[in-house]
Amino acid sequence: MLVETDRIIPITRLQKELTQTVRELSESGEPVYILKNNNMEAVILPFDEYKYLMDLEEMYEHFEINDQIIERMKNYNENNNIDWKSIRND
Repeated sequence: MLVETDRIIPITRLQKELTQTVRELSESGEPVYILKNNNMEAVILPFDEYKYLMDLEEMYEHFEINDQIIERMKNYNENNNIDWKSIRND
């Protein structure tokens, strides 16, 4: 993954400049990458981008569920059904 170096900020600098960094994030819409001990530790995203990613994750879960349903339906046999009344009475 390519990251713009001007969007990388050490965590110590972020602690000092948090308000300014959030303001710049809101204006530019670009994520900020946070370094801790010279390793990528976290990313701050604009809320709209975060919400978009969460919506994508939910959509992906729906696709996974759909794939599972399709796979299970391949082996579906109506003759193996159990009547609801017999389950309820047991």
